[in-house]
Amino acid sequence: MEDEYMDIYEKYPSEKATVQELVDHIDYVVNLIGVDHVGIGTDFDGGGSIEGCDDVSELPNITEELFRRGYSEKDIQKIWGANIMRVFRKVVEVARSVGA
Repeated sequence: MEDEYMDIYEKYPSEKATVQELVDHIDYVVNLIGVDHVGIGTDFDGGGSIEGCDDVSELPNITEELFRRGYSEKDIQKIWGANIMRVFRKVVEVARSVGA
């Protein structure tokens, strides 16, 4: 299976998105539904990556771009995990209230 994936990857190479393009998408969603509903998840399993963010050591590049675009520290914290933690807490609260 891995050989088939590599064959396809070599036959149809794609350009990597940049950190700036990633943050363009974050901007779009923030403008569409608000910063309280945006989060970043990472998936460093060896497939695809973002130019300038090829592994976890380069994640600060995303944070730097968010700051450069005027996001506050509080909003960046929301994007990097505070939003998902808020949702998880609510899910647990609701689950407990219904006896799940």
